Amino acid sequence: MSQNESPVSGDGTDESADASTDDRRDAGDTAATIDLPADGDVSLSIPPSATPAETAAIAAVIGAHLRDQEAAAAAAGAEDETWDGERWAFAGRLDALGERSARVPAGAPTDPWSAAGRTDRF
Repeated sequence: MSQNESPVSGDGTDESADASTDDRRDAGDTAATIDLPADGDVSLSIPPSATPAETAAIAAVIGAHLRDQEAAAAAAGAEDETWDGERWAFAGRLDALGERSARVPAGAPTDPWSAAGRTDRF
């Protein structure tokens, strides 16, 4: 057997892989649970075969994902609907329908149905 070959048992399996797996299992047969700070109660179960480096990497990736979700939710909640690019189209529709033509104020409701009911005030 050369230096690059791993010891193989009689059934053709790699004995060194079995030994390293057994060492990890002996270290702790229970799954590690990590609590991540988030809005909800988030816990992450790591398999017992994971190394400390793998455990840290998994926790870091999941934590980053949760932070990204929270940031996206906060950004979506902060964005108010605006008339940007739609005010003039709405005014054109009102004019085409024979309503009086007027500028749609920036403070008008962004819902077209609500705005249509207030055209007399534009």
